[in-house]
Amino acid sequence: MVFRTAYRITGNAADAEDVLQTVFLRLLGKEPGHLRVDEPESYLRRAAVNASIDLIRQRKSTEDASEVMLKSITSDSELSQTLRQALASIEPKHAEIFALRFFEGYTNTEIGQMLGISRITVAVSLHRTRTRLKAELKRG
Repeated sequence: MVFRTAYRITGNAADAEDVLQTVFLRLLGKEPGHLRVDEPESYLRRAAVNASIDLIRQRKSTEDASEVMLKSITSDSELSQTLRQALASIEPKHAEIFALRFFEGYTNTEIGQMLGISRITVAVSLHRTRTRLKAELKRG
């Protein structure tokens, strides 16, 4: 599930494996008493989303943009490459909500429950994120 989530966001199996490893290494590095998770699946999915976005951002800052686009190919479209780049440039919380909604297919209500925010807050965040991404895509 962590690999699948990471693959949907990064669009690359090697990057998804890196994210998988990062998520579980972070878990191993936590003190046993400090990690109390009520919903492990939700926690791992969110960790995968965040680590994937972090990886895209890291690559974007250290490599030429064209190289990043080539490495984060989904299966076919240049649009998905550009979308990943634009997603990496927005606020992490908004990127996480967008990824959970459009990459993972969760409803606004489910996302709100996962993140401890209202369904309305999720909807507003998605609207703002889509507006920002549209502007980024028009520029790019």
